[in-house]
Amino acid sequence: MAVQRWTDGMLDELASSVGEMRESITEVRESITEVRESITEVRDSVDGLRVTAQALLQVAAQNQRRMDMFEEELELMKQRHAEEIELMKQRHAESDQRFNVLLEEVRYLIRGNPGEQEIQ
Repeated sequence: MAVQRWTDGMLDELASSVGEMRESITEVRESITEVRESITEVRDSVDGLRVTAQALLQVAAQNQRRMDMFEEELELMKQRHAEEIELMKQRHAESDQRFNVLLEEVRYLIRGNPGEQEIQ
């Protein structure tokens, strides 16, 4: 087996390669740090979006409950209104009936009661 000796040129090349590798490793570490910071920012943004989405869902749920309550109130108002209209129609019909009875009595009195005229 032959022993190979390192020459100054070979050592210089090795030192240069090691220096370049160190610089590359430093750049990779810096890139990894930047990526970690970006990931942290993205996580923070996602957390913020999650909180915002939950708040919006709560607001939407509250608005839906209000709308449901308003719809129930409106339905009750419609029902009451219909009942009031029906009651008014009934009262009007009763008034019309009483008026017709009175009108018939007046007509009867105007025509005169034939039985009463004979008595006098």
